Amino acid sequence: MKPRTTAHFIASSVIAASRELTQIVYSNGTLNAVRNNVIVESSVALTVNGEQWLSLLCTPIDLGALAIGFLFNEGIITELSEVESVRVCPQGDNVDVWLAHVVEKPLNWTRTSGCSGGITGVVAQNDSPQILINGGVLTAAQINHMLAEFYQVQALYQKTGGVHTSAVSDGQQIVIVAEDIGRHNTLDKLAGRCLLQQLSLTRRILLTTGRISSEMLQKAARLKAPIVISRTSPSSRSVEMAESLGITLIGYARRDQFTIYTHPERIMLDPD
Repeated sequence: MKPRTTAHFIASSVIAASRELTQIVYSNGTLNAVRNNVIVESSVALTVNGEQWLSLLCTPIDLGALAIGFLFNEGIITELSEVESVRVCPQGDNVDVWLAHVVEKPLNWTRTSGCSGGITGVVAQNDSPQILINGGVLTAAQINHMLAEFYQVQALYQKTGGVHTSAVSDGQQIVIVAEDIGRHNTLDKLAGRCLLQQLSLTRRILLTTGRISSEMLQKAARLKAPIVISRTSPSSRSVEMAESLGITLIGYARRDQFTIYTHPERIMLDPD
């Protein structure tokens, strides 16, 4: 039965993002039992207008944002007003989304590249996101500052390892952060939180620990991020897409070192 309320409501999940286990660690010729945390991976069903669409392999936090962001990045919705309600079941294994309009379930889902089963029902070349022509200029010092702050906000990674982190910065500070075992999921969570919080930024810079494949670049374009910074590499297709979409794509970002693949005009050396 369709819920009567039109309020946006997200229940908290009882499933933790990490789990403490006993592990046997070999070090310097000895074996020792230690208690340590590992990241939780769960299968979470997405139900839209009462019909189950698919299951997402993810870390079970920010599930409401994940569901809304996934629908946004798939082009199913374009704004929050299309969402009547969002409910995460107490067990954390299903997110129930009701939309204000009828929508058809995609007939075919394509498993995209990368860990934890990125899935899309949209063919990338059929999407025509807006070409990003603004974004301002960043200095190398600003990028270094953002990278240092980015490391500090990776709370789940520092606790467990084995998890991806993505964040949106306005160029001065990081505004929102998302962590998940799947790199695609982190961008869906960011998109969802931008909608839920009605985040209005004149500038959006995307930072991520994940490899930038074409579908990751496509999600960045949906976020309207003219600058994308990754700690690892892009693919050839993502470089081509970034060039055509006006996105400055930076990879292998470390302190005092990074590689600019497209639109280097937005990056300048530090002033004397």
